[in-house]
Amino acid sequence: MTALNVQLLMTGNEVMAGDTIDSNSAYMARELATIGIKISRRVTVNDNLEQLLIELNSMSATADIVIMNGGLGPTVDDLTSEALAVFSDSALQIHPDAKAQLEAWCERRGQALNDANKKQMLIPSGANIIPNATGSAPGIDLQHKGTRVFATPGVPSEMRHMMPIIIERISAKFDLTQRTTVRRLQTFGLGESNAQQLINNGDFDWPNTVELGFRASAPQMEVKLTIHDDSYHQDQERCVQYIHTLFGDHIVGEGDTTLAEAVLKLLQERQQTITTAESCTGGLIASALTQIPGASAAFHAGFVTYDNTIKASVLGVAENDLQRHGAVSEPVVRQMAEGALRKASADYAIAVSGVAGPDGGTDEKPVGTVWVAYGSRNTLQTLRLLWPLSRQLFQTMVTACTLDLVRRQLLGLPKYCRYVDQRQVVPTDQE
Repeated sequence: MTALNVQLLMTGNEVMAGDTIDSNSAYMARELATIGIKISRRVTVNDNLEQLLIELNSMSATADIVIMNGGLGPTVDDLTSEALAVFSDSALQIHPDAKAQLEAWCERRGQALNDANKKQMLIPSGANIIPNATGSAPGIDLQHKGTRVFATPGVPSEMRHMMPIIIERISAKFDLTQRTTVRRLQTFGLGESNAQQLINNGDFDWPNTVELGFRASAPQMEVKLTIHDDSYHQDQERCVQYIHTLFGDHIVGEGDTTLAEAVLKLLQERQQTITTAESCTGGLIASALTQIPGASAAFHAGFVTYDNTIKASVLGVAENDLQRHGAVSEPVVRQMAEGALRKASADYAIAVSGVAGPDGGTDEKPVGTVWVAYGSRNTLQTLRLLWPLSRQLFQTMVTACTLDLVRRQLLGLPKYCRYVDQRQVVPTDQE
């Protein structure tokens, strides 16, 4: 069959102004790719009825399917329902399923259905709704002449719950024989150029049935292996195994696995716990760990000891070491880790103290310097790294690096990844 022409119409003044980053279209494209659909066109417009109608009429001239995102809320600038009514030359009317969903949503929250919410019951006549499992606004499913239009809310979680329904309806309507399968490997410590060079230098006969792609996004890099036919699964598996052999311990896991998730899983398997003592990262390491569901099984406490007096009073860092060596030093970061282990009664600890910048650096300790301590009471390791990056990126990379150091220790892997080898600084006698 001929490939479906699918186009995205993203709406919202906040998106156009840059106040909100459009991650919704990327998610839609990835989900549609699982059934072999590639987006042919994407347009973003303001919350403006005239602009919406121009794009709807333009897209309907060529598109089999248009997926709209945004503009289904209760406020005056939510214009999607009105635009679709004008586009399809139909009247807005209260849809009984939309009404029932809104009433149930209000009842769950113990609040009355107000006039603003009632606007979300209005659907172009002849259209169906897409149930909203988490929010108030139902989606809209409209057929107009040769184009099927699906409208989804701009709230990412609500849109994501609707995409499986949309995909099911598309699959039921069209004969989609091509199925796309993507295997995603998460790595840390390899840049895109290094990864590609390793592949180039290998002697593996890469099959043309498997597409290779990279998505670099600090701190991890994703390797994607894509096939567009179920009969190529064996080729895909051979490529996955080759990448595992080639990249080795730089591979953190598959799918959406993060370093924090990998560390927590290893600790939980061992029935062990971890604690953190942070200065320059301000709690980001603890935050990365606690973002993972079930983190409480392995993470009980973290300490953000930014000021030296707190390092001393909370973690027991010796004041004379703080005065003699400074907060960014091996003795201090080691004592921070030991203090956290003691306070939290944990099995493993991560401690960091550094110069995040943009100010505060010296010749001996320039901006980007960080001392790290990690491990158990009996295996506590320390090292100094230099990561002269922007403050936020510095914190991101230090967070990821420290989690990777613990991951490696738990797995008995070589101590450092490529990044650490490049960033490690051997201390001088003066420090």
